[in-house]
Amino acid sequence: MRENELTLPWIKWGGIFGLGSMAVFALMAAGLLPDRADVVLAVAFGPLLSLASYGLSRLLALNRETVSLQIAAVSNVIAGALVTTMLLVQLAVRSGGRGSLDDFLWLKLRRVDLGIDVAWDVYICTGTVLFAINMLRHPRFGRVWGGIGLGLAAVLAVLNLWTFPTPPANAGLVDLGPLVGLWYAAVSFQALRSLRWAGSQFRTATAAA
Repeated sequence: MRENELTLPWIKWGGIFGLGSMAVFALMAAGLLPDRADVVLAVAFGPLLSLASYGLSRLLALNRETVSLQIAAVSNVIAGALVTTMLLVQLAVRSGGRGSLDDFLWLKLRRVDLGIDVAWDVYICTGTVLFAINMLRHPRFGRVWGGIGLGLAAVLAVLNLWTFPTPPANAGLVDLGPLVGLWYAAVSFQALRSLRWAGSQFRTATAAA
């Protein structure tokens, strides 16, 4: 199968997976579902994010394939694995109930959870910064899309490292995670809107060959 026959479906499904991952993120953040449903969502979120990131990398590569773009996709795949680990650890600890643990042990478990949380933030911010850089000169994104993503990810990383291991929101600062999620949702929608453009890129390349 030729590369274009693989890439176009990846772009399409990447956009769908991206919207799906952000929908899962919103449902979990709302905290309205029972624990069993949260487990299913936690298992789904990381893989959806990883697959969406690969699809996004294929769209951006149609303009220019770069090492930083490949690193962005790998970083977000690692981020997907880390966030799955973090969420499942959180749910497992919560299912045991604090009443069965003394304060010291509970604090240590929370520290493990918070450490994984920051590790996930490091990788998702790295991937987001690199994706945003590759958007700056992309005809379907450009400086506005890239600039917003770059700014949000950079500030999110600084805040998380500055308040480590306490989350920024718990330290009296703002949590930019939801805004990064909204940016990815918008990017996923834009990716789906770019399918016709992607097809035209392939047709042009085929005609020139």
